[in-house]
Amino acid sequence: MPEISRFLGIVIAIYYNDHAPPHFHARYGDYEIRVSIADGAIMSGTFPKRAEQMVLEWLDLHRVEIMEDWTLAEQRKPLQKIEPLE
Repeated sequence: MPEISRFLGIVIAIYYNDHAPPHFHARYGDYEIRVSIADGAIMSGTFPKRAEQMVLEWLDLHRVEIMEDWTLAEQRKPLQKIEPLE
């Protein structure tokens, strides 16, 4: 799993073989969600509410960088790490 960030027990990843629309995966314990980069919509899965809020806050802070990683993944290039939520 190409991990791009990790914070507060949440792991964020973008998969190289994923399909549009641009999104990322977040894992927290046994939970996993897919999140739209454009609007933060939860595309699938469930998360505890507080963990979901943290993921969306992180997305708001790093949307441009996440989209850059999505583009790198489409080109099968190495992804850049993104600062965690503090």
